Amino acid sequence: MPNPYNIPGLDGTIDTPKLSPQLQAQVSGYQAMGAAAQAWMKKPDALLAKNLELFQGYMSIGANVLAGMMGQSVEAVAQPQKGDNRFNHDGWNHGVYDLLKQSYLLTNEWLTDMAGTAHGLDDKVRQQALFHTRNLIESLSPSNFLATNPEVIATAIATKGESIKAGVQNLLQDMQRGKISMTDYSAFEVGKNIAVTPGHVVFQNHLVQVIQYTPTTKQVHKKPLLICPPWINRYYILDLSANNSLTKHLVDQGFTVFMISWKNPDASYRDVGFEDYMKDGLMQAIDVALDITGEPSLNALSYCIGGTLLAITAAILNAKGDKRLNACSFLTTMTDYTRSGELGVFIDEAQLDALDAQMARDGILDGKSMAGTFTAMRSADLMWSYVVNNYLLGKSPLPFDILYWNDDSTCMPYAMHSWYLRNLYLTNKISQPGALTLLGTPLDIRNITQPLYMVGAMNDHITPWLSTFGGFARMASKNKRYALARAGHVAGVVSPPTPEGKPIKRSYWAGSVGADASTGQAWLESSAQEKPDSWWADYVEWLGQQSGDMVAAPAKPGNTKHKVLAEAPGSYVKEH
Repeated sequence: MPNPYNIPGLDGTIDTPKLSPQLQAQVSGYQAMGAAAQAWMKKPDALLAKNLELFQGYMSIGANVLAGMMGQSVEAVAQPQKGDNRFNHDGWNHGVYDLLKQSYLLTNEWLTDMAGTAHGLDDKVRQQALFHTRNLIESLSPSNFLATNPEVIATAIATKGESIKAGVQNLLQDMQRGKISMTDYSAFEVGKNIAVTPGHVVFQNHLVQVIQYTPTTKQVHKKPLLICPPWINRYYILDLSANNSLTKHLVDQGFTVFMISWKNPDASYRDVGFEDYMKDGLMQAIDVALDITGEPSLNALSYCIGGTLLAITAAILNAKGDKRLNACSFLTTMTDYTRSGELGVFIDEAQLDALDAQMARDGILDGKSMAGTFTAMRSADLMWSYVVNNYLLGKSPLPFDILYWNDDSTCMPYAMHSWYLRNLYLTNKISQPGALTLLGTPLDIRNITQPLYMVGAMNDHITPWLSTFGGFARMASKNKRYALARAGHVAGVVSPPTPEGKPIKRSYWAGSVGADASTGQAWLESSAQEKPDSWWADYVEWLGQQSGDMVAAPAKPGNTKHKVLAEAPGSYVKEH
């Protein structure tokens, strides 16, 4: 079997390790936690001081709770952090539940500090120790258990046990599904009430369907816009409900928009690699959009790993003298993996060897595995809160389009995913000029001279904004603009303008990135301007400047070469 990327086991000869990727991740985590513990054992005086600090905290909590039970007004020793909703019920403020809550929070803070300040750990081990310590702590929260959660007990009493009965029914249903329900899945259907921006599939190959959206304005900007979404999850994160669809918003602002919808691969795609995603995916879509519109070049908008693909493709095309890309936009995209976010805790040789063995056997990385990884990264929000809501309180999750999308996972081809993890996350070769050669051309990510726009998200744990800024700042373009949203990886992007008449409660920062931009923090303090509401308005203004004159909107989709194959959203987005 072809093995152009020299990936271990692509020919099927790899010896399968005894541990699955999930177990290997746990082993790596426990080893990191053990390394932190050993580091403290080498400093017995400091360890004793930390233990005494914890003991004194427990004593203070005990005295504090006792005084409160006697009617005295006291201030809590340990308080939940802002945004921690586990202890909102009033029952947590009294008696033994207050004792449990404060003791847990104090222990949480102490263990996190111990993992984070252990002497002599390298950055990777420290990151793993912190991550797995946090996950362990979150699993042991008293809010997760029936007997120690006052809200659960009060609800069971008030409903005469019906909440417990409903919780058991929810648990049995989720056991049949094989995962925790995060939303009301019956409330959504792709093509019915999400991914409904009108358009047509005008091209299809083994890897992509290309959608051309129907214009809603009489005139459109001359230069088309091609959107390259990530192939981890579905493209419709950028086309959710009508009121939060970035795609619809751009169409309504007079842009001719094309969208890539990626194929959900099966085992037969095992040797489809990153270069295939370049030439049969993004480059093919570029050709389709340009052929239909008759333009010599287009603008491209990308998201997450789709942005990494766009950046690599732009650098390679530029090196070849290819002028088809006019301007490039990136949403939460890394082109330097020095600080790779929390996904980095799952990237080391042992874990990648285990993952390669599983993918060598299956041909793909199953979407459920990816979903499990992202859930582990935010276990308090994406797992334990639903355990409490669904099983202990007996409630049904509410309809939420973003969580429906989040659960609509896709698979990864073995060759592509292994290459991506090893060459970008593990060794960061994308940031090393000439370290990678793609389509016969050495890669230098700095070789991007087009006008550029990047959106980062301040609370992004998948692609930290400082990391996205670092790679972006090193690109050669003299027209670079960066916008920083206040939210996270998804909410920072799915950020529609506030409806007219409603109060504006958010803001973002935006500004040019000059050649002297040293760090994201320096840019934020010196060059960025805080603006009200959504970055979408700033982006539309910038994109309009790159998109040419207004011309009559096309009367129909496609052309004689690229005829309409189906109505949007097409079939690829519905494959499971």
